[in-house]
Amino acid sequence: MPRLYGFEDASRRRLRDDEVDPLRQMASRALEGQSNADVAVWANGAGYRGTLGGEWKDASVGRLFRNPAIAGLRYDDDGELVDAGHPGAITREEFVRLQERDQSRKKADAAPPYDYLLVDGACTCGKCTWALQGARTNAGTPGYRCRPKDKDGRGGCGEVRMGAELLEDYVGENVVAELLKPGIRKQILKAQEAVRAQVEKMKTSIEDLGGRRIEAATLYGKRQISSDAFVTAEREITASLKDTRNRLRYAEQMANFSLGDAKDLVRWWNTAPSASKRAITRLFFENIEVFPASARGIRTVEPGRVVLHWRKLPGLSDGL
Repeated sequence: MPRLYGFEDASRRRLRDDEVDPLRQMASRALEGQSNADVAVWANGAGYRGTLGGEWKDASVGRLFRNPAIAGLRYDDDGELVDAGHPGAITREEFVRLQERDQSRKKADAAPPYDYLLVDGACTCGKCTWALQGARTNAGTPGYRCRPKDKDGRGGCGEVRMGAELLEDYVGENVVAELLKPGIRKQILKAQEAVRAQVEKMKTSIEDLGGRRIEAATLYGKRQISSDAFVTAEREITASLKDTRNRLRYAEQMANFSLGDAKDLVRWWNTAPSASKRAITRLFFENIEVFPASARGIRTVEPGRVVLHWRKLPGLSDGL
């Protein structure tokens, strides 16, 4: 492991005299408003090189500034800055200001949030059935992915990815094609009536769950149930409330959106509010399965890669 710039060796017990002043000047220039790239240009022009002899880059300057050891600090298990027990080339205050600068740069450079159409269970992985989530690619473009399992075992297979624009355009084309069919508006109105009835049932269910939570707390307060029983009941009620509230949110969108007098359905789809598009998508599809592409880099919807599970509009079930 190479030593950190500014220190004699990997143990960081002593500062390296010929690197301390350059490091301090680099930090000062950054805090005066220069970018990491500008700092790198200055350092290279002044003849300073990294510990392995290479020229400074934007990324290497950034890594140096993010290492608390340059201020004689480290992060503890709670993520707090504490004394690392070795000297530092810059002060704690300077290091904190460098981190604040880094965060402000990230916020300024961050792409605006993308309004995903098919999240919260609207589309799933065709290999493992895990719900796909919105996630930007390494290039920063919006996409959907099956997240791999984490250390606690939560997640899917991690093998399915698809660009958001590609998937959403494909789904949108099918929605518009369905809307163009004769009599579809009448079916939508019937389906919305069914959904409105389900909305009322879900509201009642949420009230009942709230009552059960109060009842469990009362029984526990009177010592009529054990703490383990109370914790179990609270966990189950909380999970049910979360699931029901999620379904209620989308059901209300499905029940309340309106096509209006849209004659140009393609234009309507392209300009409709996201909530309306999500609502009609949920109304039309019970689920959308996405399978892996046949090879990396595929930018088309190959046959069988996206499977649309259509809902029967006139007779909606409770599968919202």
